[in-house]
Amino acid sequence: MKDTIVQKKRIYILDDEVITVRRLVHALSKDGYELEGFVTAAEAIAHISKTPPDLLITDVRLGDANGVEVLQQVKGMAPQTIVILMTGYASIDQAVQAIKIGAFNYIAKPFRLDDLRQVIRDALQSVSHSNLTGDQTTNNPDRFGEIIGRSPAMQEIFKTIRQVAALNCNILIQGESGTGKELVARALHAHSDRANHPFIPFNCGAFSEELVANELFGHEKGAFTGAVSTKFGLLETANGGTVFLDEVGETPISMQIKMLRVIQERSLLRIGGVTPTMIDVRIIAATNQDIEKMVAAGSFRQDLFYRLKVVMIELPPLRYRQEDIPLLIEHFVTLIATQFGKPVPKIDSSFLNALLSYSFPGNIRELQNIIERAVALAREPMLTARDLPPDLFFTDTCPLPPEKPSSQLKIFEQEHIYEVYRRTGFNQTETAQQLGISRTTLWRRLKELNLVPDKK
Repeated sequence: MKDTIVQKKRIYILDDEVITVRRLVHALSKDGYELEGFVTAAEAIAHISKTPPDLLITDVRLGDANGVEVLQQVKGMAPQTIVILMTGYASIDQAVQAIKIGAFNYIAKPFRLDDLRQVIRDALQSVSHSNLTGDQTTNNPDRFGEIIGRSPAMQEIFKTIRQVAALNCNILIQGESGTGKELVARALHAHSDRANHPFIPFNCGAFSEELVANELFGHEKGAFTGAVSTKFGLLETANGGTVFLDEVGETPISMQIKMLRVIQERSLLRIGGVTPTMIDVRIIAATNQDIEKMVAAGSFRQDLFYRLKVVMIELPPLRYRQEDIPLLIEHFVTLIATQFGKPVPKIDSSFLNALLSYSFPGNIRELQNIIERAVALAREPMLTARDLPPDLFFTDTCPLPPEKPSSQLKIFEQEHIYEVYRRTGFNQTETAQQLGISRTTLWRRLKELNLVPDKK
């Protein structure tokens, strides 16, 4: 039976800056998506009404509209389209308001392309989970929403989520980077009475102390130079819903005091304000640090720690849940091949065994990136150990597979070409110059790697 090639995911970019649209269309089209760019909301809306995309990435501030208005129109005519907003710090409150009415997430400018790629993957993965598996909470014991695992440790976490999701208590999630802390937070929100209200993620380590205060608490008009109007903070905007404080261990002590007051009094003061504003939010915090050690060292307040960890969920690293690795590999191979519009490859035992022998310091996020690379570069209908990054084999936990030296050298060459090609934004002329070879030679190498786009 022939493999079925799945339709590539269609993404539209909307921004009134032509250079931004061109840059994003060029970069993201190399990731296996179909891209189209627009510089006016009117043009984008007209196109969406005829051919809705899987995903729309739009700036909040446009020349002929704003992102919130675009979101409302898109959700009216194409409710299945996922919307991600790009925004400067000055309009984050608009982006958060958009989340309340259906946007998946927002990304603050300036951002790295890799960060945008991750947000896109998360968005498409969220929808793909639903389309591929339905309600896994009840139908599949190996899944809970977007979380996958049959190991005893993960089954215990599924049980905990079911027990505490509906309780109106704060939760602290602890685990190494890449273990899926935000997925757990989203599952807790989705299975709570707050599910129809906003889920707003906030990275406490990504902003300066002043910006953290402004984004979380908002400010009154005239509170400081440039405060030309009152701004609602994320806590106030999330009223009725859930705020996810990622990297909470990075919160400055002064902000910890303010957060403690919010939790205790269920109210906040905007910057420059004198009248408390009552709020109703659930706090889910996450950290990859040992908070108890931070408390002992005096860098994290003990009273706030106890307020946040009414329930503590500790996520195990992937190396401690080896029985989940085959499930995750199968899931990511199917998901990523679908996103790339490629046939879903089979998985050879050499591919699986190599990954089972690896320690995954980057956890599930690293596994996803490895699978994404393998699927993108695969030339055969089956993934083997040769589709894995060469440096994966140079660890104490993963022995080098037996193969001829010339074969290993070929892998090194391909890996180097791919890395240079990726760093140049998939520019063939610049890649050839950096490699010191002709464009014709480069084209032949890229064709071997299946990285030359088909002519339409």
